[in-house]
Amino acid sequence: MHKLTIAQQAKALAAKEFSSEELVNHYIQRIEAHDEQLNSFVTFTPEQAIESAKQADVRNEQGGILNGVPIAIKDIFCTDGIKTSCASRMLDNFVAPYDATVVIKLNQAGAVSLGKTNMDEFAMGSSSESSYYGAVKNPWDTERVPGGSSGGSAAAVAARLAPASIGTDTGGSIRQPAALCGITGLKPTYGRVSRFGMIAYASSLDQGGPFGVTSEDCAYMLQAIAGHDARDSTSVDQPVPDYVAGLNQSVKGLRIGLPEEFFQEGLDPDIAEKIQQACDVLKSLGCEIKPISLPNAKLAIAAYYVIAPAECSSNLSRFDGVRYGYRCENPTSLEDMYLRSRSEGLGEEVKRRIMVGAYALSAGYYDAYYLKAQKIRRLISEDYRAAFNQVDAVLSPTTPTTAFKVNEKSDDPITMYLSDIYTIGVNLAGLPGISLPVGFQQNLPVGMQLVSNYFEEQTLLNLGYQYQLQTDHHLQMPKEFE
Repeated sequence: MHKLTIAQQAKALAAKEFSSEELVNHYIQRIEAHDEQLNSFVTFTPEQAIESAKQADVRNEQGGILNGVPIAIKDIFCTDGIKTSCASRMLDNFVAPYDATVVIKLNQAGAVSLGKTNMDEFAMGSSSESSYYGAVKNPWDTERVPGGSSGGSAAAVAARLAPASIGTDTGGSIRQPAALCGITGLKPTYGRVSRFGMIAYASSLDQGGPFGVTSEDCAYMLQAIAGHDARDSTSVDQPVPDYVAGLNQSVKGLRIGLPEEFFQEGLDPDIAEKIQQACDVLKSLGCEIKPISLPNAKLAIAAYYVIAPAECSSNLSRFDGVRYGYRCENPTSLEDMYLRSRSEGLGEEVKRRIMVGAYALSAGYYDAYYLKAQKIRRLISEDYRAAFNQVDAVLSPTTPTTAFKVNEKSDDPITMYLSDIYTIGVNLAGLPGISLPVGFQQNLPVGMQLVSNYFEEQTLLNLGYQYQLQTDHHLQMPKEFE
């Protein structure tokens, strides 16, 4: 059963080929057998999953688009009555009293949650090594990272411990782990999916989205979670198309741009070759491939690592041991309580970004750093606007290398930050992007990123679906988890 996509599982459940309870039990057994190697789950909820599966079996055809399908949820989304830790000691004992909108929508669609997945602490990282509960491992090579920050969500799907999952993407945290784990990951347009109940890292950049084995699976998941939410002031009130029904549209005649700045120094030649082979497949489908330029792309990393830390220094100020979060034992004074609660409750990468952000926002430095970074953000958005006057989608590698070894870059944060060099500009501009598997280099997956104009997720899903009808990279599984 774990070799079926969620599209196949949904159809089999509706046809009563097997029950949701049988399907969920199958995944529970796989998690119990394999997750010790991966550490992809923070909180595993088998009893609640079986109860939800029984209810889904009663509903059957009257249920939603995901009725009875098991999924996993990144531990950054609040879940009523279940621990929501953000992989931090600061929230180790936090049990949310309500569900995030994404969780409510998944429940309404009939999905069955298997539990909460591991991640970089407060979604800050590119490797899923900074979790308070230990590093997540890549199923293709457990000595390597799965990417971050949604590494647990990606690793669980890659190892088929869940058929699909939900992650968040602030600078590439869905697309980068999807690429390193050999699955499909979609970052929707900023505002397409509600952020209500999602613990904020950088509010102007964060966006929830799905992981699946295929582009079709991502269409099912997006169909369930997209839509306006009055409780999120950044949620956009736009109609949600039928992403699943629209998958069979032809991609013939679509113009796809290759940014010349993304095919220069720093890109692994083997990855460049895999991207070229993917372009050839798209050409055979009738797409036109043409060169374009994103002249300010080289400034994206610098701008991001001013804006995101600035916003995180503000968002995380609430975790002080008084209003929210961990409180140190036996404080000697008010100042000692604040100081030790945050020192003991937060990890090194989180502290680093809070310090950088507080500095960038401080009097005398605001204009030099934060204001300038926002101006660069505007230039990057204008680059993409100009590009979409010429093409329908922008194609690039998702990452400059394949998965690196655990601890290989942990002492060098600048090198770690460069892992997201092709994805960060998309978040600064608020655009949708998808990562698809396009092959392997030394048995490690390689990913291709496609970016489209605002709210044109359907274009990305269609391109992915048509590409995956011609290839089988997305169907490959790590042998140890078959």
